[in-house]
Amino acid sequence: MRRHLLAAAAIGTAAVLTLSACGGDSDDGDTGTGDSSADGKVGVILPDAASSPRWENADRPALTEAFEKAGVEADIQNAGGDKAKFQTIADGMISSGVSVLLIVNLDSDSGSAVIKKATDAGIPVIDYDRLTLGGGAKYYVSVDGVLVGETIGKGLVKCLQDEGKTSGDVVELNGSPTDNNATLFKQGYDKVIREAGYDVVADQDVPDWDTQKAGVLFEQIDTQLKGDFVGVAAANDSLGGAVIARLKSQGREGEVAVTGQDATDDGLQQVLLGNQCVTVYKSINKEAAAAADLAVKLIKGDTAGADALASGTSTDTELNTEVPSVLLEPQAIYADNVQDVLDDGATTADKVCTTEELKKACEQYGVK
Repeated sequence: MRRHLLAAAAIGTAAVLTLSACGGDSDDGDTGTGDSSADGKVGVILPDAASSPRWENADRPALTEAFEKAGVEADIQNAGGDKAKFQTIADGMISSGVSVLLIVNLDSDSGSAVIKKATDAGIPVIDYDRLTLGGGAKYYVSVDGVLVGETIGKGLVKCLQDEGKTSGDVVELNGSPTDNNATLFKQGYDKVIREAGYDVVADQDVPDWDTQKAGVLFEQIDTQLKGDFVGVAAANDSLGGAVIARLKSQGREGEVAVTGQDATDDGLQQVLLGNQCVTVYKSINKEAAAAADLAVKLIKGDTAGADALASGTSTDTELNTEVPSVLLEPQAIYADNVQDVLDDGATTADKVCTTEELKKACEQYGVK
């Protein structure tokens, strides 16, 4: 993948957005006014609410706010992990005449089918957060996946080396094999971990990013290896949480370095408590703002402007093509910089510092 970072100015001014709770499966944003408003409607399909809390707790409100600020009506719905529902939602949005479709696919096959229908109807599609391999989306907005993986790997190596563990066995607990992002994440952290001199002794994909399956799979690995490993590269906070639950059941929490991603409230709590050594923050506010900026350009028919925003490229390995992309940078979050996530508006101290133990940790690390 050729990766280029979007200049901050191209993202727009919507860098800090207030997150608000939104209920139900559908959210139609009110059409705003002002010079940035555009006459059109954006259909957004989120994948589920189970693989990560980010989709409903962060992406939905951030996208809602971003489109409202841009003066664009938005219909945001969640497929609930159901491919048939994903297709039904897409069909409804296409037939209703949305100007732009923004999707987070459940897998590339079903995502490609939706993109083809939309494209045949003259509706441009933006892949949001996950690239649909073989889909042929017009644009892609995400955080650089390989760089996210490298950040996970570097975080794990740092934690291990800080503990004086300069070598040892590492377990990799990867995301869903049907998610191209999971492939990119693994590509990044696997390379870093191996080059740092650690041995990858177990390499396990988790179907559908399912936390319960992750717990079962990790328990099997832990039993097989007899607990003899120094770290676990878990591809997101939910998978990391499954690892930590197993370690806690045996009184081993904090003894094994565990990673994560998404900087969820649970992930930040585990980092503050020392059970997880690092999570990776991807500014969903900036990602949503960039997606809204791109959609507005497309609604206005400003292809040149859209191309200027999507200044990077991502490789569709199925079509052997480069997809114009907005690729943002991730940030490693350790206990001593958890406050950065709160400062960006992604969560609050009330949501993170929820117990006496966590309140003490928050005070220790300046989380407020």
